[in-house]
Amino acid sequence: MNDLDRAAHALLRLPPSCGPVRLVAVDGHAGSGKSTLAARLSAALGDAPVLHLDDLATHEELFAWTGRLREQVLEPLSRGETALYRPYDWRLRRFGEARALPPAPVVLVEGVGAGRRVVRPFLAWLLWMERAAEDSWARGRRRDGPEQASFWDGWTVAETRHFTEDPSRPFADTLVRECREGYDWLRGSAVTAGAHQIITHGDGFPSVI
Repeated sequence: MNDLDRAAHALLRLPPSCGPVRLVAVDGHAGSGKSTLAARLSAALGDAPVLHLDDLATHEELFAWTGRLREQVLEPLSRGETALYRPYDWRLRRFGEARALPPAPVVLVEGVGAGRRVVRPFLAWLLWMERAAEDSWARGRRRDGPEQASFWDGWTVAETRHFTEDPSRPFADTLVRECREGYDWLRGSAVTAGAHQIITHGDGFPSVI
């Protein structure tokens, strides 16, 4: 059993947080590796659904997607219903056809701001990708190429403002550091020793207690 399998097993042991769903957020700076971690966790969880917050944001509303998240996703899931949301097409600059998000045992939501204050009451666990902002942004710029340079210039300003006003890292249950092989899982500020602690960290791997 590798570290992702152990993390998946631990997450499944959490109590539901949004109706029957264990909603797990993957937050961090743009370019920090959130999408990759969410995809790997999804596979370890047997193809758990993943909501990408890029699908709810727009060019004009980089962080003003809270209403769409609540109405289209959180409220239906909290009732045990399949959520229907309309992903934004960044090329056409408009929302597309509705996409289903079923109330699976674990649903992952990944993106910058996934652990913001209005979302945290619905979360079973908050993961934070432990990579510095400048390093993350440099990775993102390399990934997207020079044609997206102007977007990144505006993004870094908006992201800095967001995390200044509404930080996620201080509330993270687990800090996840990408390694050459796998991940290190570190206890976040939100976790204290006690009966309700689900993930502990020994030898670099999460385990269930």
